[in-house]
Order: sequence, then C-alpha cells, then structure tokens
Amino acid sequence: MSAEETLAQIANEVAVCENCSLHTTRKKSVPGEGPANAEIMFIGEGPGFHENEQGRPFVGASGNFLSQLLAQAGLKREDVFICNVVKCRPPENRDPAADELSACNLYLERQIEAINPSIIVTLGRISMGKFVPGVKISTVHGEMRKVGERFVIPMFHPAAALHQAALKPAILADFAKLPELLKEARKALGKKAPVKKKETVIVEDPKQLNMF
Repeated sequence: MSAEETLAQIANEVAVCENCSLHTTRKKSVPGEGPANAEIMFIGEGPGFHENEQGRPFVGASGNFLSQLLAQAGLKREDVFICNVVKCRPPENRDPAADELSACNLYLERQIEAINPSIIVTLGRISMGKFVPGVKISTVHGEMRKVGERFVIPMFHPAAALHQAALKPAILADFAKLPELLKEARKALGKKAPVKKKETVIVEDPKQLNMF
C-alpha cells in the first residue's frame, strides 16, 4: 500500500472512529492534510471550532497565522503535512485527556510511518510531550533534536501568539530557522531535497487581429 493510500485509509477510519468519547460531540473528524512525501510534519494539539466544522486542520485564526509563518520561512502550506495529536475536537477546546491521546496515537504513528518526514514540528506543549517529555516548552522551543529516526523541533502553538503577544517574536524567530534546520536534518539523515515538478505553462499563439 502506498503512502497516499495509507493516509486515505486512516482518514476513512478516523471519520467513523468511536475509540474515545470525543466522537460523541464531533461534527467532522480532522485527520490532517498535506502531501504523503512531506519533509516537514506539523503536529498540533486538537481541532478547534472551525476545524470541527470543516474537517480540516488549522483553518481558524491560528491557521491563518500558521500560513503566514510558513510563508515567511519560505514554505508553502501545500508542501507540509499538518495534523493534530487527536483527530476530534475536545469540548470547549480543553486539553486532550490521556485516554483520548492514547486512542488517537495509533493513527498518528501510522501517519508518521507513512509520510516518514525528516522533521516533525510540534505545536504546543501537548504534542511536544509525545516526543520530548518532561521539559518546559519555554526552555526548549526552537531547538532541534534527534528522536528515533527523525528530528523534532518543539515550538509554541500559533494560537499562543494570538493570546499572548509577547510570544510572537519567539514564534517568528523559530519559524525563520526552519529552512536551515531542514538542511541540517537532510544532511544528517542522508536525504536529498525532493525534486519538485515544474508546472507546464501553455502559451497560446496570439490570434491575428482582423483589421476589416
């Protein structure tokens, strides 16, 4: 089964999942989105109100800010994979409970295995805890470290800057370092930058003007 097929299968399973109580209040599950061969995978905490309505990750105010952060780092949203540690919205946007994290962990692990990203960027302390437990995000944000077969960079959640303006400079600085950190990760993992297909631009011959 290809990576694309695996991700599609996971999305179908998540849509009907009843492994924890979150399914009782969801409108739409949010499996995640992005290319199956993404070099960078962003993992947030859980869907919010707008994500629950649309079934897509990071589409509210924090999603708009994430798109701006990616653009400033020279990245496009469509080139990265974005998801959350839980695939259904926790009521009132509360933190995911331990059993909810456990129920969704199998889906997340399968996504990571299928995509095989060079870098995982965790957004917020909940997703950071899965890969870098026992530390404070305020002390390790922006620092890349090897975890298993890939690299992990803990970062503040984009929503944090919307509620605490003082965090915005740190978030901007962390994202600005992403391109260089990606080069470091590629080198350490022996990977090459993927060759992007050039879009074919068809130029039509201008029609001869009829002068009469």
